[in-house]
Amino acid sequence: MTSIHPSLAKWLTRRNLIRAAIGAGVAVLAAGGLLLGYLLLYVAPNLPALDTITDYRPKIPLRIYTADNALIGEFGEEHRDFIAIKDMPEMMKKSVLAIEDKRFYEHNGIDWVRAMGAARANLGGAMRQGGSTITMQVARNFFLTREKFYGRKMNEVMLAMKIEAALSKDQILELYMNQIYLGQRSYGFGSAAQVYFGKPLKDLSVAEMAMLAGLPQNPARHNPAVNPKRAKQRQRVVLKSMRDLNYITEDQYQKALHETLHISHKGQEFDTHAEYVAELARQAVYAQFKEDSYTKGISVYTTILKADQNAAYESVRRNVLNYDQRHGYRGPEAFIELPAGEEERDDAIEEALQRRPSSDRLIPAVVLEAGAKAVKVQNPGGEEITISGDGLRLAANALSDKAKDNLRLRPGAVIRIMQGDKGGWSISQVPQVAAAFVSIDSLTGGYHAMVGGFDYNLQKFNHVTQAWRQPGSSIKPFVYSASLEKGFSPLTLINDVPLDLTGAETGNEAWSPKNDDGKFDGPITMRTALSESKNVVSVRILRSIGVAYAHNFLGKFGFDLAKHPKNLTMALGTGSVTPAQMAAAYSVFANGGYTVEPYLIAKIVDGDGKIISEAKPRTTLPDDARVLDPRNAYVTDSLLRQVTRTGTGATAARLGRSDIAGKTGTSSDAVDGWFAGYGGGLVAVSWMGYDDSKSLGGKEFGSSVALPIWIDYMKVALPGRPPRDTPVPVGLTQVDGEWLYDEFTGDAARHTLDIDQTPPGAENVAPGSAGADGAAPVPVPAPATPGAENIVPVPTGGQRPSPPPPSR
Repeated sequence: MTSIHPSLAKWLTRRNLIRAAIGAGVAVLAAGGLLLGYLLLYVAPNLPALDTITDYRPKIPLRIYTADNALIGEFGEEHRDFIAIKDMPEMMKKSVLAIEDKRFYEHNGIDWVRAMGAARANLGGAMRQGGSTITMQVARNFFLTREKFYGRKMNEVMLAMKIEAALSKDQILELYMNQIYLGQRSYGFGSAAQVYFGKPLKDLSVAEMAMLAGLPQNPARHNPAVNPKRAKQRQRVVLKSMRDLNYITEDQYQKALHETLHISHKGQEFDTHAEYVAELARQAVYAQFKEDSYTKGISVYTTILKADQNAAYESVRRNVLNYDQRHGYRGPEAFIELPAGEEERDDAIEEALQRRPSSDRLIPAVVLEAGAKAVKVQNPGGEEITISGDGLRLAANALSDKAKDNLRLRPGAVIRIMQGDKGGWSISQVPQVAAAFVSIDSLTGGYHAMVGGFDYNLQKFNHVTQAWRQPGSSIKPFVYSASLEKGFSPLTLINDVPLDLTGAETGNEAWSPKNDDGKFDGPITMRTALSESKNVVSVRILRSIGVAYAHNFLGKFGFDLAKHPKNLTMALGTGSVTPAQMAAAYSVFANGGYTVEPYLIAKIVDGDGKIISEAKPRTTLPDDARVLDPRNAYVTDSLLRQVTRTGTGATAARLGRSDIAGKTGTSSDAVDGWFAGYGGGLVAVSWMGYDDSKSLGGKEFGSSVALPIWIDYMKVALPGRPPRDTPVPVGLTQVDGEWLYDEFTGDAARHTLDIDQTPPGAENVAPGSAGADGAAPVPVPAPATPGAENIVPVPTGGQRPSPPPPSR
């Protein structure tokens, strides 16, 4: 073989390389031309229009607020807080650019340097890197699926170029930072800041922003609430890139690297517990706007006040727990087997606790060790807690050797624990009793607080608006109010002695009403009778004025008459009312005789801030709203004030207010406990009872279960509200310190019952006691004991003085 000179061989090799390079270049150009032609001819014409992003309208959820702008509810599949790019924190933008698209402001939608790097990484087979820019991600998020295949990638590239031609860089970044999914149902960095850290985006530290910036790549894997270790690793990558790009200094880098982050585990919980309020508002908005309610950014501002709502919620929780603990420990919620292996045991505990419904501050835990002096438990976070001393008080019987199996605390028992204000732990339980509380403004009717149950997470049923319960003695003021129109007064004497009614009189079975305390006091004034909630006296009053008249009289206060019996048991509250209805009814006494229509929604605003609807609360009491003689409201108010001074509601006197008034209520067999009252222009009603209508207990009354809730709320709500005293209405005359209607102080009302001259079996009738239908007066039985009178009109005489009575 002829040899070739080395220099010639070198020249030939270089020439071939040049030819090869030229050929390759031609091939690449040809392929590029073909690709470009393909993109222009087949892909570009089929690209979607950009209306979705050029006229971007993010799906903003329905949000519910208190009157003082506290967020209490959010409804919609996507939790989103839209933040304009001009308001986006600069460090948040830099955090995102550092990890997602370093050359964002330099490329035209396609970062070819990054794309080549991704291509090299993907030559090994499986597609591990996409090389997507922020613009390409916007294209994908709005128009395409997330699957990685080349056909989709071609569309993504062309869409990115189309977007870049239509929008500015800042507009594209704004879309991205508000649209991207970041886990926990949060979309956009504004929402993620609230979800993960419980504060606005502008208040985040560099470390917190870097952690959020690490989420877009994989929101599930890098979720700090679920995978804190991986989230921290991803955060470090973001921080390093920020430092390398000189977005932060070395000092900032080190500080952020070592900052301890406090991840919020509340998710979409809110600082103010007003779940029942939020749900009522949601229902009202949905009835008007249907599915648009959850995507158009509608905001609802209620009449609820944050401080009042917090006070109501805490009061209900505290007093329900107090009642529950008075009635003893019911035992563990469940029992599980604890495996011997530590890892298997932790898995079993975690699974068991995840099945327990959550309840604010009542934390589920599994007992690891149990003894008479200490109980060790494991909580949902895997932490072991030892409970001793007073923390065992509730479950003391369950730690006894004699405890029944279903009650005894032992390893594997699933219980509830609660941490006190001083950090100590105690064994608790989820109460079974229900409760409700509501307060409204007596002038406008606007709700200030509403708690529909012990825990919305456990029961969605709103006892304020949906629970029809027997009002018990809390209905009595309305019967007494009716009697004032028939000539009765606070000084009227009624005989508190046993009363036996025949079946003919009741229209059913024979009945002998009893007082709660089993005692009878003989002749007492009507003021004393209401103050001490005398049942027999109330029946006698109703019997005298007529059932039909009193029944119709209830309608003035907004009660549903169909839900109240037309018999003498009406005086003892055997009908049905809701707490909301009771609040409106007591408002009539509180405001001087005017009806109110309770309302919840002050205004509704659309996503652009335009007011859709707005309530116009009244600032004065119009004449057409009057339903009760002002004299009647004034006198009944004085009776209700006596209840809270010396009567069954006397513990309310600790509030130190002169204008507190109200009435306790306990239904038959203590099934329902109530307190309804007012002060400072605020009307509030509290209730407690079981949903299955079992008794609260033989020693429980409205004064022990409902009044404490009311007082605890009023301690917070009343400061800043000056006492209110109504001027004495025209048409009243004061006699012996009590007020009478002028028309009942004349000769026609001077009748004095002379017992000795009354023939046996004669019936004594109170003046003006004819029924509403004009029938003959309702008879009252003769005295049961000599010298005692059933009903005696007050002596007449006296002039109307100018100052208010001493009792006020």
